[in-house]
Amino acid sequence: MYRYLKKYWVFAVLAPLFMLGEVSMDLMQPRLMRSIVDEGVLGLSNGGVGDLHLVISTGLRMIALVVFGGFCGVMSGVFANLCSQNFGNDIRKDAFRRVMSLSFEQTDRFSTGSLITRVTNDITQIQNLVTQCIRGFVRTFLLFAGGILCMLTLDLSFGVVVACALPLILICVVFFISKANPMFTVLQGKLDRVNNVMQENVAGTRVVKAYVKEEYEKERFGRANGELVGTQLDVLLLFSYMTPIMNIILNVSIVAVIRVGAVEVGAGNVTPGDVMAAITYLSQILNAVMRMTMIFQTVSRGVASGRRVSEVLSCDPAVKDGDFDGQTAVRGKVEFENVSFSYPGAGEAERVIQNFSLTVEPGETLGILGATGCGKSTLVNLIPRFYDVTQGRILVDGVDVRDYRLSALRGKIAIALQKSEIFSTSLRENIAWGDPGATEEQIRRAAETAQALAFIDAKEEGLDTIVTQGGHSLSGGQKQRVAISRAVLKGAEILIFDDTTSALDLKTEAKLYEALKEGYAGVTKIIIAQRIASVKDADRIAVLENGQLAACGSHEELMRESEIYRDIYDSQLRRQ
Repeated sequence: MYRYLKKYWVFAVLAPLFMLGEVSMDLMQPRLMRSIVDEGVLGLSNGGVGDLHLVISTGLRMIALVVFGGFCGVMSGVFANLCSQNFGNDIRKDAFRRVMSLSFEQTDRFSTGSLITRVTNDITQIQNLVTQCIRGFVRTFLLFAGGILCMLTLDLSFGVVVACALPLILICVVFFISKANPMFTVLQGKLDRVNNVMQENVAGTRVVKAYVKEEYEKERFGRANGELVGTQLDVLLLFSYMTPIMNIILNVSIVAVIRVGAVEVGAGNVTPGDVMAAITYLSQILNAVMRMTMIFQTVSRGVASGRRVSEVLSCDPAVKDGDFDGQTAVRGKVEFENVSFSYPGAGEAERVIQNFSLTVEPGETLGILGATGCGKSTLVNLIPRFYDVTQGRILVDGVDVRDYRLSALRGKIAIALQKSEIFSTSLRENIAWGDPGATEEQIRRAAETAQALAFIDAKEEGLDTIVTQGGHSLSGGQKQRVAISRAVLKGAEILIFDDTTSALDLKTEAKLYEALKEGYAGVTKIIIAQRIASVKDADRIAVLENGQLAACGSHEELMRESEIYRDIYDSQLRRQ
């Protein structure tokens, strides 16, 4: 974390310097008040005759010091916040960048809700920690040390009271902080759970309503929130015990100072003003210690959050960049060489892909067909390196995908998924994700190819229509066509449709593939589908069974040679 803070070292230095000015003004006030009491009111050096002029002039000095101290306090706050907010801004952006670089495996391990908590709430706790360290802690320490020093300069007998009170206070602080510290990590974990439930329900609200599970989800959220509140109450309850105990020690100490002061005044060793100043200094000392407990609470929570954020920042992406920049003589060739894959944590017996070998030539259209769960989507997810192969290798344009820079590799590939991710912005911007510099004509051409232009133009605002979060204002087929438009617009040399046309009727789907055939003949197209009608016109069709290549050829060849393909064909297209 230090590397994020050192950029703002000027603010980190100025904040405590101004705080020093504020505390110095606070420490001067009791001595000035002593002068008012002893000389202005009691007139101890003037035969018992008070001095109104001294009261007024000293009072004005006190006001001026208060104003100056207030200015120093404001400036300290300004610089402390400049430091902490800029620090938080940098670390939050870096954490988000790291989240964006994590593999699917790592994202699943953290969970979406936990990552949201770490990038938001946890970093806020670290910001609070930084603010307290360069402002609150400095103020507290200076008041504590300065108060003791000033109090001892009045009379050493007052130090006895401090010597008796401090050990008791320190014992309380150590005890309560040691009890509370482990709770903060648990607390952030409970917040993760609340965010997970919330995120799942907002994203899946249609399913929740369709199955009338609102009450169930309310109860589930209530349980998660109840656990969070319970942990928070445990922490607050612990500190609620500490506050009255500290107040008792503070008040007993003040009584002790009054008692010692009375004896010393009677003996002529100190003046009433000294006693009043001692009481003020003691209050500053003990209040500083009490504030220190609140700072320790912030520090404990900040340290716990810091560990959680560090886990994200120090998590090396499982899928690492290669060195190759993507410039090749061949464009659009994909080769699978003895590829095997199992998901992280699974053994060899649970491999999703087994010894898969196949070459897709540039400009070829390859259909991939197979039963649900046979590994079709997993196979194409290996091409842009959403996961890395367990064995074998995949080559794009003759180069192992692991040798590419990820940006160069993924720049060659456009992919449209069955679950279309639509962002809460205009249709124009959703499509232009494929090419942010695209012209109006290019966007409309991509939408026309994807058979989306008709429904877009039918909307009152056309391409400028704002889509709700998750694309809930669009039908399933409309979302898929927007996603296809985005992929087509990208102009990549490899186009992957992962069951992207499942929500389209056969007529619309046929028009889409016809438009792709005419306008994008040189683009390699890999089409995953459940329906034979979606892929039967492809140059070749690969049939997968249990993660293995069972057959590959044109529709006519497979009808002659592949029993599996004929079974699928008969189940879908046979005439009654």
